[in-house]
Amino acid sequence: MPARFIHTHSMRLASGHEALVTRVVAEGGKTGFGFSLQLDGTEARHMAMFEAGLRPERPHITPVMGHPWEMAWVANQPVPWEAEPAFSRLAWLP
Repeated sequence: MPARFIHTHSMRLASGHEALVTRVVAEGGKTGFGFSLQLDGTEARHMAMFEAGLRPERPHITPVMGHPWEMAWVANQPVPWEAEPAFSRLAWLP
């Protein structure tokens, strides 16, 4: 099943660092989010595609900041998007 829509934002973290956050919407409507604290669009996209059920393997990331998002991802836990207030303010296209 292909992606219906892919959208990536640059976002300023509370620490002052920058992150890329990607949202993927699958044809069936399932949505996945991904991120990269290394500003790697492919890393964020592949993570979001995995979360949307469009990639069979969970992408491997190497934590660079010890950020809660990174730590959750490597522990195979849900990413705590609410750890960054700016995430809820992102405006996503369809």
